Amino acid sequence: MPALFVKHLTVMDFSYVDADRGILGESWIVDVVLHGNLDHQGMVFDFGHVKKQIKHAIDELYDHRLLVPKGLKQLHSDIDDEGLSISWQDNQGGEYKHLSPPSGAELLPCNNISPENISQLMESKLKQLLPSNVTDIHITLRPEEIEGAFYHYSHGLKKHDGNCQRIAHGHRSRIEILIDGERNSTLETFWAQRWKDIYIGTEEDVCQENTNSTQTKFSYIAPQGRFELTLPSRCCYVINTDSTVEYLAEHIAKYIKKQKPGCDIQVFAYEGVLKGSIGTA
Repeated sequence: MPALFVKHLTVMDFSYVDADRGILGESWIVDVVLHGNLDHQGMVFDFGHVKKQIKHAIDELYDHRLLVPKGLKQLHSDIDDEGLSISWQDNQGGEYKHLSPPSGAELLPCNNISPENISQLMESKLKQLLPSNVTDIHITLRPEEIEGAFYHYSHGLKKHDGNCQRIAHGHRSRIEILIDGERNSTLETFWAQRWKDIYIGTEEDVCQENTNSTQTKFSYIAPQGRFELTLPSRCCYVINTDSTVEYLAEHIAKYIKKQKPGCDIQVFAYEGVLKGSIGTA
């Protein structure tokens, strides 16, 4: 039977909950294979429709959302006029609370989030959108192959016009740091460890009345609605700007400049796959 494939159709940038590691920012490349009979054009499915219809459906399903497996400890969820509220504990007893419009998070029928689990869920949903001559769809989700340092970070951008305003979405990102034009793997590793499985929040979004030495709460109102996130303080890194990749690259560059005032600093901070910002100091 004929088959059509599209490598690197899109990238899913999202966050998910892991019982051991907390909230992880992730970026998965999406490959698609369609099996079926040839239509009147001699095609299984028009490439243009694959890029429009299937990519759009994938973006609507899980992109820029927080994915929460139903197998978590002490998981509770409720939906009312305030939005979708979800709370849970990690395996260390850390407590988490997430409030957003329903589109900001997704509860999934699995014990843990993995490329295999999510691809199966996506396949079952996407089959319903395909024309009758397409008999099967196979989706592969894969992380970018990175040689060198990278980190998983989650954040929310309350001023963003699109889905980046959701308070817990994220990316798996490489980092490259140049000191006087030379790559510095020591500093790259330092920042990868410092921002390992981190939530990067903005200082003005911290709710002081709900924050203590062990818990930090972030809250803001964006065009899509109210967003709140409470999580262990050990998982947070707070900056005094918004957490756009432009500000993150600048933040790292300025930090390093204080340590190496006589050097030229360049920081290539990625936001997921093959995109990012350059910070200099």
